[in-house]
Amino acid sequence: MAKLLSLVASQLTISILFSSFFSTQILAENNGYEKAIDPKLFALKEQKLTHFHFFIHHTYSGSNPSVIQIVPTPPTNISAYTFGSMSMVDDPLTEGPNLSSKLIGKAQGFDGSSAQEETSLIVAINIVFTEEKYNGSTITLLGREQLSSKVREFPVIGGSKIFRFAQGYAQTRSYFINSTSGDAIAECDIYVLHY
Repeated sequence: MAKLLSLVASQLTISILFSSFFSTQILAENNGYEKAIDPKLFALKEQKLTHFHFFIHHTYSGSNPSVIQIVPTPPTNISAYTFGSMSMVDDPLTEGPNLSSKLIGKAQGFDGSSAQEETSLIVAINIVFTEEKYNGSTITLLGREQLSSKVREFPVIGGSKIFRFAQGYAQTRSYFINSTSGDAIAECDIYVLHY
């Protein structure tokens, strides 16, 4: 029995030393500003897929526009397009296509004309919800918008509050365009995976 206890004690000692060595090695790999953590610390629930459908009102005209050009087309632009111009966006999001329908949030961000041979934009937008359980939560879109495409698609690159760790995609389609003023209404569908 004493021999068995001695053998167990020596194996336990070796195990403790071995695990201590490896935990020291793992800690040694920590460079001070980052470390691996257990996702369970965030108490993440099961991932779910949510679909949003709404309308975006992109308005340049009137006394209260939702889009303001902050960088005009550079005078050195040799393109027939507005290459180089940029706009800030604070577009209302509504349940229906009429601006008078229920407001559910805002599309806030910027876009810039990023192509010399077509009308194409780089778009960085936060979908900021103001209604019900999503109030204050955001979904962030970043991507290319080729305005001549019937359906335009953007990746969901993240979000906040309810949409932390979000991923997915958004698709927009033109619902209305005023070619004189540039005012437009887009129909939008977002499919977002979140916890």
